[in-house]
Amino acid sequence: MDNLNMTDNLNMKETLLTKEDIYDGVILHVEKWQAQLPNGAIGVREMIRHVGASAVVPVDEEGNVYMVRQYRSPIGRHTLEIPAGKLESKSEDRLEAAKRELKEETGLEASEWVKLADVTPAAAYTDEVISVYLARGLTMGEAHPDEDEFLNVIKMPLDELCEWAATGKLNDSKTLCGLLLAKRYIGG
Repeated sequence: MDNLNMTDNLNMKETLLTKEDIYDGVILHVEKWQAQLPNGAIGVREMIRHVGASAVVPVDEEGNVYMVRQYRSPIGRHTLEIPAGKLESKSEDRLEAAKRELKEETGLEASEWVKLADVTPAAAYTDEVISVYLARGLTMGEAHPDEDEFLNVIKMPLDELCEWAATGKLNDSKTLCGLLLAKRYIGG
């Protein structure tokens, strides 16, 4: 596979036959699909629908990143992550959501914004897309986390965080992508 051609095997598309709503929650919506597979067989797909999210890699003039440390119940431990949060609706502007989340979680505002990527953290079972931004030209204000958010803001050098990413000390997918793409964009 010297040249990966993303248009090869276009006949591998699945066709949705039926869709059943399983659960309609505040954050997640679960559906069960029956799909016709490329070989004609019928397969079952469980799909988690998610409104989407935005995430921010806030880097100051000295090359430090403002991270949030918080407890994540699904994995039963604390994580170190870039600031992020879900969209209020599918139609919400993703950059505006990123600005809101940065301010709420860290108190920071930024004068320079660059979109780094749209990340699909688990394409096998969810349609969630996380838009990741680099924020620079930072000014500090007061944080206003959501009532159900308990987090600590930690400032660390981007180079050290990228080393942590490369050695497995970080494992949050949006954070890994965001840090490495920010490092590449900034240089190095």
